[in-house]
Parts: sequence; structure tokens; C-alpha cells
Amino acid sequence: MKISERGQITIPKPLRNKLGLLKSVEIDVIPVKEGLLIQKRSRGKHPVDEVMGILRRPSNTDRYIEEVRGR
Repeated sequence: MKISERGQITIPKPLRNKLGLLKSVEIDVIPVKEGLLIQKRSRGKHPVDEVMGILRRPSNTDRYIEEVRGR
């Protein structure tokens, strides 16, 4: 790979696909002792993933809704 006049580099398509570096994905370039580390920017977990399984018990949504509504 070469750096263009404007300081741009092109990551080969097979490598981008393998690593999930698709169009508009934000990355961080981090200087390390050995050179540069290119890393996908962490966006955190989806809010649903954050609470998924928090109750750790089987549940029945219909029954819960009936209980909440007082029926």
C-alpha cells in the first residue's frame, strides 16, 4: 500500500470485507510502539443488548401484560 498525496490509504477490499470495514464505518488510528493500529470505533452495545437476560428467568409476556393491567 502507498499513501496518496492527500495522506489517504486504501485498505484492500477482501480485508475490508473480512473485518467489517464497510462504507461509513468510523475507525480510530492509534499510534503504538510498532506503528499504527487501525481499529473500528466502538459504538457501545445496543440498549436492548444491555438489558437482555437481566431477569434470568423464563417469562410469558402475555401473562405479564395481563398482570400489569390488573385483569
